[in-house]
Amino acid sequence: MRFAIVFLLILILAGFSVELYLMVKERSELQEKIGGLNNRLEALVKENIELRSEIEYFSHPENLEKELRARFNYKKPDEKMLIIVP
Repeated sequence: MRFAIVFLLILILAGFSVELYLMVKERSELQEKIGGLNNRLEALVKENIELRSEIEYFSHPENLEKELRARFNYKKPDEKMLIIVP
């Protein structure tokens, strides 16, 4: 009888140990996932700030015209364009 009680207690203790191990493992995995998500959040916040800055920059017509000229060789109808070849 005594042996059965000790064996039952050992089984219960082993079950609790396994559950505790699984909970600690899951917690560790979730903390790693949270860390990755926090890093992604920081990157997205930084990108959002940069995009807002670009929107502010391009909302002024003179900046937009300057970028059009630089990127797409834009010229006004009455202007002549010089291309300097090295």
